[in-house]
Formats: sequence, C-alpha cells, structure tokens
Amino acid sequence: MFRWVAFILLSVGNGYISRKALREPGTHLFYRFFAWEFILALFFLNLGVWFRAPFSWYQIVSWLLLVASLIPLAFGVYSLVSKGRPMKHREGDARRPTFEDTTALVTTGIYRYIRHPLYSSLLLLSWGLFFKDPAWWGAVLVLLATLFIFAMAKADEAESLKTFGPAYAAYMERTKRFVPFLF
Repeated sequence: MFRWVAFILLSVGNGYISRKALREPGTHLFYRFFAWEFILALFFLNLGVWFRAPFSWYQIVSWLLLVASLIPLAFGVYSLVSKGRPMKHREGDARRPTFEDTTALVTTGIYRYIRHPLYSSLLLLSWGLFFKDPAWWGAVLVLLATLFIFAMAKADEAESLKTFGPAYAAYMERTKRFVPFLF
C-alpha cells in the first residue's frame, strides 16, 4: 500500500511540476514527464527486492549501473552551472529558469564527449532499477523509459539548434549523444 501511495503522490508532484510542459507536446520537458513516470514506476516496482540476493549477477549489474549513473549527473550539472551561464528569470515567464536553461553553449568538461550527460544518467538509472529484479513487466517499463529519454534528447537537440544555431550543429557533428566515442 505504501508503494502505491508514494507512487501516486510523486506522480502528482511530477504532474504539477510538468503541467505547462504537458500542454506543449514535442518539447523535451513533455517527454521528460513520461520518462520520470516510468522511472518512478520501475523504482516502486522493484523497491521490495533492493537487497535480496545481493551477490546475484543482476544485483551486481544493478548496483554498477546505479553508481555509474551518478558520474554523468555530477559532471553534467557541474559543467552547466559553471560554464552555461544560466538565464535569469524572464519577465512574464511563469516558469522559473533552472541550471539547464543556459545562455552559453557548453562544450567543455563532460560535454566535450557527449551532448546529454544528464539523460545518460537517466538511462543508467533506469536500467539499474530494471536489473534489481529483471522481469517482463520491468522490461516493458525500462523500454518505455528509454524510448522517452531518446525522444527527450531528440527534442532537446531541436530546441538547442534553434537557440544556438550552427554552433550547435557543429557540436552535434563532433560529439556522441549518450556514450562517449560510441553512441
């Protein structure tokens, strides 16, 4: 019962935070809402098995992915905050800008190698949650989360092309989307 209540409360919070984005299909924030919903569902689906069979192959894979998810997150946030010159609050804009709303194209640090370290972190998190208890229902959720993370990245790239123009197009040519040197 606790899991259902917690999932519903967090989903309501996610919906509230995303209420404007949900009226703008095709934006990266629209897709982010759904990616987070599937990640939350994976978390609560597998909450009861986090420490069951701690040395099984799937638990080891899970922990490696979960710990690895912190690396692109930390380096990505640091680069955005230190190099991205986050925008100030615009008059008439009800949405508060975040560290992600940069006024400068960040191409150094982890962004030198991948365009979406924060989304890479979400992919690692999703798959780490799945491997807590790999089963068919979790496979459906992790595949949906992955699909929405990919859609989020594509939408973000389209938005960044509008914002940063040819500089972003050149940046896309020399970097990979999620995994340095591979993909």
